Amino acid sequence: MQQFAIKKFLFILFFFTVAFFSCGQKVNGPKETPPDWSKPYQPFRIVGNLYYVGTYDLASYLITTSQGNILINTGLASSAQQIKSNIEKLGFKFTDIKILLITHAHFDHVGAVAEIKKKTGAKLMVNAADAQVLSDGGQSDYEVGGKGATFNPVTADRLLKDGDTIRLGDAQLIMLHHPGHTKGSNSFVFNVKDQQKTFHVLIANMPTIITAKRFDDISSYPNIAKDYGYTFKAMKNIPFDIWVSSHASQFNLHEKYKIGDKYQPSVFIDQKGYDAALSDLKKKYDEKIGKEAYRTE
Repeated sequence: MQQFAIKKFLFILFFFTVAFFSCGQKVNGPKETPPDWSKPYQPFRIVGNLYYVGTYDLASYLITTSQGNILINTGLASSAQQIKSNIEKLGFKFTDIKILLITHAHFDHVGAVAEIKKKTGAKLMVNAADAQVLSDGGQSDYEVGGKGATFNPVTADRLLKDGDTIRLGDAQLIMLHHPGHTKGSNSFVFNVKDQQKTFHVLIANMPTIITAKRFDDISSYPNIAKDYGYTFKAMKNIPFDIWVSSHASQFNLHEKYKIGDKYQPSVFIDQKGYDAALSDLKKKYDEKIGKEAYRTE
């Protein structure tokens, strides 16, 4: 988890320093990204009506229902076709996507949202705190504000707040507000069933710290330190049977599942792994707070 956080921070810092914006120009994101972010990956059934349809590391999830399907996260702008192909490989129609959701508004998770929304007609529902960032293509993000768009702007159809329920057919997801990584970072909890039992699932947005700035120096997000503190407390007490997250590497997907494995949702029952990952991030947060509190100019 520590190595992942460092790599992501360095890459995002590099990209955001060279990001640019041109009115009317399609924004495809950076020309170079970590290979695992765009590397194809075989889609598979996680549990019940929940499927993994993302790339090797950028997680995208499909929830199928009797009234259409829900897609959570889209990866990079270049991943739209991969996601479409993955959905179709599973036997579902791409155009059956009725609702688009995200875990947070960074280009590596929302890069293809605008395109997929346009092609499917799906309704985009997002945490209200990330709506502005989505609508300006990332320009108002606290880490990159003013440096240009990092993905194609898109307007939400519904703004969500903490505890809101998203319903489609027989699926009901509850959005949990977990700010810090972005102002509107969020997780989702919901139940899925298979022939054996019902599982309570958490799609977690892990609160990695991506900024090298002092929290006090981030004028566009004055509550960032407080929000991170809130999120760590809130995420510590979430009940679940199975958890996954925004990046496959965050929940050790490739150690738990090998392409071609039989359906086995039990491999994703991992309270110990979740606790360890969250504890590692909390330690980094505490260290940052401690250094900034005692730093002298």
